[in-house]
Amino acid sequence: MDSSNTTTTDLPLEELVALAGKELRRVGYSGGSVTHYHTTWRRLIAFAQDNDLGDRYSEELAERFVDVSRPFVRERLGRGHKAQRYAMFAVKVLGDFSRDGRIEPFRTDLLKYALPAAMKKSLRDYERYCKDRRHLVRKSVIAHVRMVARFLLFLDSRNVRSLQELRPADVTAFVVSRQHLRAKTVAGIVSCLRQFLRYLAMRGIVPEDLGVALPSVRVSKDAAIPAVWDPETVVKLLAAVDRSSPRGKRDYAILLLAARLGLRTGDICMLRLDDLDWDAATIEIVQSKTWAPLRLPISEEVGEALIDYLRFGRPSSEHREVFLKLRPPFVPFGDDANLYEVMVRWRRAAGIDLRAQRQQGLRSLRHTLATQLLREETPIHVISEILGHASSATTMIYAKADTEALRGAALDTEEARHVE
Repeated sequence: MDSSNTTTTDLPLEELVALAGKELRRVGYSGGSVTHYHTTWRRLIAFAQDNDLGDRYSEELAERFVDVSRPFVRERLGRGHKAQRYAMFAVKVLGDFSRDGRIEPFRTDLLKYALPAAMKKSLRDYERYCKDRRHLVRKSVIAHVRMVARFLLFLDSRNVRSLQELRPADVTAFVVSRQHLRAKTVAGIVSCLRQFLRYLAMRGIVPEDLGVALPSVRVSKDAAIPAVWDPETVVKLLAAVDRSSPRGKRDYAILLLAARLGLRTGDICMLRLDDLDWDAATIEIVQSKTWAPLRLPISEEVGEALIDYLRFGRPSSEHREVFLKLRPPFVPFGDDANLYEVMVRWRRAAGIDLRAQRQQGLRSLRHTLATQLLREETPIHVISEILGHASSATTMIYAKADTEALRGAALDTEEARHVE
């Protein structure tokens, strides 16, 4: 569907849903997914009719429908059931289609979409370039490839079948289509797209670097306040872990590495048995994000949790990664895993209800540790070393999470010189 020629913002719901269903099939959604989306959209239409909310899609209609659906799903299927998330996502997809006239495949299906052969080859070549020439870590490569895939799908929706046909107007239109996202997200998209366009010019696929057509998106480095937990809530979370089971032993060790040592999720996933120096009671790794070495002490609490898992919870395996999945063939987590299910499982067991989405990931425990250290007036350069930050300016962002920490984190002249 060419979104530049098709207007869907004022279609009756019945027509909008019919067109959206065709678009789902066009971009490669499975038959089961199409049926699920269509079922949710039919419920949305019935809800609009029953409540005299008109026959056009609107944000008000979507919000009211989701609010009414949430208790129904929780009562019938249980709190947090995936059907609840799918229903919300289905409504969002319809809203995106109403606004943009197109639907993108879900991110796990992006690379399966049938792009023109030349575009697909350029995408694969760029993936190799990111690995071999830019030396990006696997997680970053995946993120870049997915973003470029979305850009190529956008071009396809505008009937641009070859990158040689690419024009500045196509580039700016893609960025404009992302204007509903957060500024930080748009800035990341622009940065990634600029790299891809520079690559196309370097390879001679396009005659000039079209990245100059991209706008600059200014985002303050300390604009966002990191998500943190109350110390008591962290205690409650850890206490809820069932440490009598292999799953509990593994997850407890994972949670402690994030909450007590502040390890990033990727570093936890990639942690190897060889990184544990039991004689020196330290963990020594090369950080997956910065490639900088990091050496952290293994406290008694962390050490006991790791030993308990390694002796009584970890399956027998030739893999050297510390943490393995629980089902055969007992493989390690991928380095792009987010371990979100670990947090969700034990947060629910503890009865902890977090309303902010950004508080729900494993990273929030790392943020909480940084904030707690600031409250204890730990010197900034020490916190930077613990978290593996390249600059103390990054660490200072955490002070925004607590005004008392901000007042207590001031550096004296000598210490500031030491940090620099």
